[in-house]
Amino acid sequence: MISVLIPAHNESQTVAATVDAVMSIPQVQQVVVVDDASSDQTASLAEGAGAEVIRLPANRGKGGALNAGLPHLRGDIIALIDADLGESAHELAILLAPVLEGRADMTVARFPRARTKGGFGLVKGLARKGIYYYTGLLVQAPLSGQRVMRRQVLNVVIPFASGYGVEVGMTIDVARRGFRVEEVETNMTHHETGRDLRGWIHRGRQFAHVVITLARRWKSGAPA
Repeated sequence: MISVLIPAHNESQTVAATVDAVMSIPQVQQVVVVDDASSDQTASLAEGAGAEVIRLPANRGKGGALNAGLPHLRGDIIALIDADLGESAHELAILLAPVLEGRADMTVARFPRARTKGGFGLVKGLARKGIYYYTGLLVQAPLSGQRVMRRQVLNVVIPFASGYGVEVGMTIDVARRGFRVEEVETNMTHHETGRDLRGWIHRGRQFAHVVITLARRWKSGAPA
């Protein structure tokens, strides 16, 4: 059984299309959306599209929302995706293949080149170097939230790191335990942050959360 977990905060514009696209994949049997205290119609739209919806009374951030959804997952293969993928979420099928075929224990989606100018790559660069430092694994998409993993892999990475450090912490924990990680090229699209105030604030939070996650991994074991 394949379960899909989608954290969502104020994603009313895309969440229904995301759920529809995922549910169109024949192998997917469960879709759980965790509404992270949205102020819009995210929860009702996700429910209307057929997802199981968990409503959080207060915002917990991405890692906290994922952790809230974990007890509800029934599958032996788990997919994590973002709510803003829209119709491009059907490309989850590409991520599923290597795990279903036994070639990988966890897959990570690579996105096409960004269509708009964002930051200067500081957060992504820090995440890549941190993962390599701790594991010897060189990745191209360290911040990608679109992932598929076997239940055995999920069990060693939970609870997830808080906030935006969840993907970096997950990759380090998986690689340290010898699981096979494969990055997969996709045509997925999502909301892109620009070089405006909102974008800089978002990237500043990402940077801080990645730093905290890397610092915590230092305490948990020596680098590779």
